[in-house]
Amino acid sequence: MAATTPRTSGATTPPTPGAAPALQAVDLHRAYGPVRAVDGVSVTIAAGEVVALLGPNGAGKSTTVDMLLGLARPDSGSVRVFGHDPAEACRRGLVGATLQAGGVIDMVTVRELVDGLRSLSPHPLPLEEVLHMAQVADIADRRTDKLSGGQTQRVRFAMSIAGNPDLLVLDEPTVAMDVATRAQFWSTMRAWAAQGRTVLFATHYLEEADDFADRVVMMARGKVVADGATTEIRAQVTGRTITATLPGVAEAELAALPGVVTAERHGEAVVLRCADSDTTLRALLEAHATVRDIEIKGAGLEEAFLALTDDRADHRADEEAAA
Repeated sequence: MAATTPRTSGATTPPTPGAAPALQAVDLHRAYGPVRAVDGVSVTIAAGEVVALLGPNGAGKSTTVDMLLGLARPDSGSVRVFGHDPAEACRRGLVGATLQAGGVIDMVTVRELVDGLRSLSPHPLPLEEVLHMAQVADIADRRTDKLSGGQTQRVRFAMSIAGNPDLLVLDEPTVAMDVATRAQFWSTMRAWAAQGRTVLFATHYLEEADDFADRVVMMARGKVVADGATTEIRAQVTGRTITATLPGVAEAELAALPGVVTAERHGEAVVLRCADSDTTLRALLEAHATVRDIEIKGAGLEEAFLALTDDRADHRADEEAAA
């Protein structure tokens, strides 16, 4: 193994003013036959940002990630990573990634695999630090073909950080992890990002984006439909939700209350999504004096996600433009 001088994780310095963005994508397009997988995506991510990439299946997230990493070439548009071509940035050891596609080499131990990857980087993390951060120290001497799905995912994360990258790209990083392991994983990621690292992660778990990301980029139909802090994304969706305990009242009756958009019943609990929660609440109290445990909350990230990625949104916009 070639001798290297490890750069410890604490050595990362904050970006200097005027430094090149960690990621800059300009007007990316990528089609597969008649399907426009990515249709004009432009995104700039500053060094030190933690960004979640959200979107339903088929939104173009994975294709976009592949182009950002240089694994796929855009039909048109450009990508720069810390001012470099993506392939050059990877050669410099600036980028680490955990992707949906791909696995681990069989018939070697976890320790051998991770250490081998460290040897390819100009500034790797110490081996024991990598194993500890990725929560695989306890299985370091186990062969990779003897791992569970969740363990394999943790090993793949260890592989992505072994080279001590400045940019970490994670595509569905917590798939196959149980709840406790997911919580430990994000605790590690918070510590990693706190050192000024840049993290871009795609996920289907909206609570992960809400809890961890500084910023959300939301995609649908190959386009960016929203980009901003989670509070800004939520603000794009109007309305509030009333939850309460109210047994014995049919959904249809609740849906007929003024201001109600949808009504759902879950046992004795009811959930009313409202365009005008003040009007709905007054009507609810007047009609059903036995209602209790009332809670009112604004639109969450899930409601924003559903509204902004709804395929019908484009049709409504086209109809409004035609009118």
